[in-house]
Amino acid sequence: MKPRHLCSFPSTQQVCFACVDGEEFRLAQICGLHIVIHADELEDLISYYQDRGYFEELIALLEAALGLERAHMGMFTELAILYSKFKPQKMREHLELFWSRVNIPKVLRAAEQSHLWAELVFLYDKYEEYDNAVITMMNHATDAWKEGMFKDIIAKVANVELYYKSLSFYLEYKPLLINDLLTILSPRLDHNRAVSFFSKMNKLKLVKPYLRSVQNHNNKAVNEALNNLLTEEEDYQSLRASIDAYDNFDTIDLAQRLEKHELIEFRRIAAYLYKRNNRWRQSVELCKKDKLYKDAMLFAAESKDAELAETLLQWFLEEDRKECFAACLFASYDLLHPDVVLELAWRHNIMDFAMPYFIQVMREYLTKVDKLEEAESFRKTDDDVKEPQQMVFGQQLMLTSATTPVAPQPAYPAYGYPAPTAAAPAAAGYPAQPAYGFNI
Repeated sequence: MKPRHLCSFPSTQQVCFACVDGEEFRLAQICGLHIVIHADELEDLISYYQDRGYFEELIALLEAALGLERAHMGMFTELAILYSKFKPQKMREHLELFWSRVNIPKVLRAAEQSHLWAELVFLYDKYEEYDNAVITMMNHATDAWKEGMFKDIIAKVANVELYYKSLSFYLEYKPLLINDLLTILSPRLDHNRAVSFFSKMNKLKLVKPYLRSVQNHNNKAVNEALNNLLTEEEDYQSLRASIDAYDNFDTIDLAQRLEKHELIEFRRIAAYLYKRNNRWRQSVELCKKDKLYKDAMLFAAESKDAELAETLLQWFLEEDRKECFAACLFASYDLLHPDVVLELAWRHNIMDFAMPYFIQVMREYLTKVDKLEEAESFRKTDDDVKEPQQMVFGQQLMLTSATTPVAPQPAYPAYGYPAPTAAAPAAAGYPAQPAYGFNI
């Protein structure tokens, strides 16, 4: 008898492949579920299905295997790749559910080869390759661009140059949304470069909200761009507010342009700018030209220039503006010389208009004289009280303003021999001796 050989049982993989060949896909799937959990056997199984064109059955097998307890990264990754090739409409949902369990670089290559730009951006975002995500959205805006996602990602990019590329992209693709983008970019944006960029593109009017939002930095380029826009729009109130709040701009250049403006309010702002730069005469002359009498008086008073104020007085008389003459007397009261005012009023026969001014001058001068007299009187009284004291032989005499006489003090005795009370009579042949000293 021949010895009985042991029967060799086929492996699970062989059974699965035989079922595939026999198109018994239900049985093949049952066997395949025991194969896919082994990462080293998964690739052969996928190749066997794909070589025979059974893509639907392979996808069904992997979908059924995702719920297994021993499911691994390779299964999720291969299913994502199969979706990218054969069922792209299902790939986004798969990635949103299992992006953390796939091999992202491998799926990225598959999505790029399949031109699945939206899914590619999603993976770049999860993989923290924000620069590539932004570039992909700008290069394939029709499929990949979404406003919310773009604004979230653009704030995270490392390359700031992408900011300016994104501005160009928005100007071409979504110009009405560019101010929303600028709001996000402004913390890291170079405002000088941004203003220069929009100026070259002639789109400053489009980004006016952005200019207003960053004007609090008092940037010169931003201030000048916004002031130019307000001038073009003839919005003199906003221009005046901007000038008062933010002073970092070329004031003389703006004043020179505004003084030729056809609207008087802008010429008035030009005079105001000249005043801020201490060009008082230029400012007053511009006010006189436009008959801005109040501004001319105020600027002349602020200048502290007596000659300028007196010149303005003469001009008011030449223009037969007597009321303005009277108002200017009080506006520039501290600067004017009374004799000059008196002469002008007398020569033009308008003493009535100048009389309130002279009444005030008289009151002021009389007040000063009264104060001087009071000070002089106080000084004399103080000098009388502080008159120098006299000393006579050790006796101190106090001079006071009191009327009580000072009692006489007893004389001190002389030193040495007592002095005679009267002169000694002269001896015969000798002269008389004095009443003090020694008797010889």
